[in-house]
Amino acid sequence: MNAYGDCEMGRKNLKEIVYDSILESIYSSEFRPNEIITESGLIKKFGFSKSPVREALTALCHEGVLHNIPRCGYQVIAMTTEDVEQMMEYRRILETGMMRINMPHITDKHLKKLEELAVLCSKATEDVMEHWVYNVNFHLTLASITENEYVTAQLNSCMSRLWRAYAQLHWNKWNHYSLPEDMKYHEQIIAALKREDLEEAVSCLEKDLEDFGQSS
Repeated sequence: MNAYGDCEMGRKNLKEIVYDSILESIYSSEFRPNEIITESGLIKKFGFSKSPVREALTALCHEGVLHNIPRCGYQVIAMTTEDVEQMMEYRRILETGMMRINMPHITDKHLKKLEELAVLCSKATEDVMEHWVYNVNFHLTLASITENEYVTAQLNSCMSRLWRAYAQLHWNKWNHYSLPEDMKYHEQIIAALKREDLEEAVSCLEKDLEDFGQSS
């Protein structure tokens, strides 16, 4: 019996438990950039066999999260400000492009959902992960109005990498609950969408992305 219990085991297989735990440890800065983690250490931590631990480590290597160093362990890949800038440029092109495509298809139901998410985004919280999830949901909802699943998946993947980057680059501030002020344009985006003012909506979205990760 491991520490996760039967309920958690029923929802996730062993590889997924290890995979998710490693990512959470990187997000929380328990595992710092360039730190070496070992297969044996994870086997001891989880009480699992070698196979699911190795499968999780291999998957994270394929995704560019870890780097396998033979006879040493797995190094947490450090992300740079240049990585962030490139991902944000990708987001700008993708999200503003989708806004131009989506504008004619936005309904009152979509606007109501965005308003609900905007309220959650502005909620006072000391939980940085909660803040992040609300922001991700807002942007995914904004981009997915025409239900292009490929676009949504790519944006979600980019946002996951960005979270890892900001967790590494700003871990000290975030550990002291200095939450990013990167959501102040959400209400302006919604207002422009209601007026069917595409250029203003795109402009507000670009400003929102420029503010991404800025701290108070």
